[in-house]
Amino acid sequence: MITQKYLDELSFNVIGACIQVHKTIGRGLLESIYNQCLKEKLSYRKINFITEMKVPLIYRDKELKTDLKCDLFIENCLVIELKATSEISLIHEAQLMTYMKLLKAPKGIIINFNCFNIFKEGQKTFVNEYFKLLPKF
Repeated sequence: MITQKYLDELSFNVIGACIQVHKTIGRGLLESIYNQCLKEKLSYRKINFITEMKVPLIYRDKELKTDLKCDLFIENCLVIELKATSEISLIHEAQLMTYMKLLKAPKGIIINFNCFNIFKEGQKTFVNEYFKLLPKF
């Protein structure tokens, strides 16, 4: 069963993996490079994920054909969006929140690898109504 505590621990592990990738290869590379490295790190840590997962869009009871894809969907409950940009903008936040809603995921994290310190400035975590409905422990 997924709990708030489980999601918090999973988030901690994923952010830790991102920090290790960042410490190893630094900043200034393309998002796709960080994506490849992070997938290796998550596999090494035995964390299950789907990469470039198609995000379904249902409109008026019909699934539309779109190219919406989240970077990583971790353990079927945590959406990860990777960036390598000068800053995390409101459009990045809106994108993540929408993916979380469409996937019914309770938690999501934006990771920006173009920073000096991922823990202090390179990550932003979001929860939604699904998170609040989960048991705490």
